[in-house]
Amino acid sequence: MRKLKLTVAALATLALSACVVAPYPRPGLYGGQQAYPGYPASPGYDDEIAVANMAPPQPYAEVIPVIPFAGAIWLSGYWGWSGGRHAWVGGRWDRPRPGYGWTPHRWVHGGGGQWHLRGGGWVRR
Repeated sequence: MRKLKLTVAALATLALSACVVAPYPRPGLYGGQQAYPGYPASPGYDDEIAVANMAPPQPYAEVIPVIPFAGAIWLSGYWGWSGGRHAWVGGRWDRPRPGYGWTPHRWVHGGGGQWHLRGGGWVRR
């Protein structure tokens, strides 16, 4: 009887755990390029990154982590395109760049029901 109770308790603990592992955006999201917006290996500002035949979902409600250092700015995530479907690319903290402002990635509706993902980046103000 004791062994049964321990087994049930262990299974209940596993079934009710709230642990969720969500990986940071993976390499290859843009056909082999790194999926880290704003870094040299990622597409440039306003470059066409992807074309999709469906509109992106509503923005994902991100939980913004604690600011890692004074003056950091939050760069919001966006819906990327991977494997024939929209894939969320999470936001991140970054250092501000004097004389520049961050312009986020965006989807632009084109003709024929196509949607074009344009790259975000630091733009001189």
